Amino acid sequence: MISTGIPAPTLDTHWVRERLARAPAPRPGDLPLFRHPDHVAPVAAAVLVPLVWREAEVRVLLTQRTAHLNDHAGQISFPGGRVDEGDVDRVHTALREAEEEIGLPRDCVEILGMLPDYDIMTGFRVTPVVGWIPQPFGVRTDAFEVAEVFEVPLAFLLDPANHQRHCRVVGGTTRHYYAMPWQGRHIWGATAGMLHHLYRALGNA
Repeated sequence: MISTGIPAPTLDTHWVRERLARAPAPRPGDLPLFRHPDHVAPVAAAVLVPLVWREAEVRVLLTQRTAHLNDHAGQISFPGGRVDEGDVDRVHTALREAEEEIGLPRDCVEILGMLPDYDIMTGFRVTPVVGWIPQPFGVRTDAFEVAEVFEVPLAFLLDPANHQRHCRVVGGTTRHYYAMPWQGRHIWGATAGMLHHLYRALGNA
């Protein structure tokens, strides 16, 4: 079973599926407080939350976006993007984008479930798809979109002591968000918010 100490050679994928299937809905006051208003049609998107077994622990794979992109330039994120017309569902979107961005073959991913949709101020509604990567794969990045690929121990991300709450004023409105700094990398905003939802699903919150 996953815990904040996880040193097991095999991820209990059945347990993770069950936890994701009955994950608690966001509570009043949970971050982010931002939601798209009813009259706005958000752009549908999906990301893959890849859980990887490496170096005797479970890790979460993340990317740093290149600095020249129009959306979320330079930020740390999961592989993913907007839903294309030919995508069958959100899982298809997440797997397609991961293959395009980091060279992750779709047949290497075992889908475990999904986290709650996450609204982003830039107009997107993102579906996080959680996947287990049971075997190593050769990273092949799209140099236009991805500046770096790295991994963070899941135990670190499931420890609520590492979940910082911040706020900033944007356009005269105070926005609240999570941040999870790790080894000089600033994981924050939507990515940190989705990781907090993962903590609520797999942890004891």
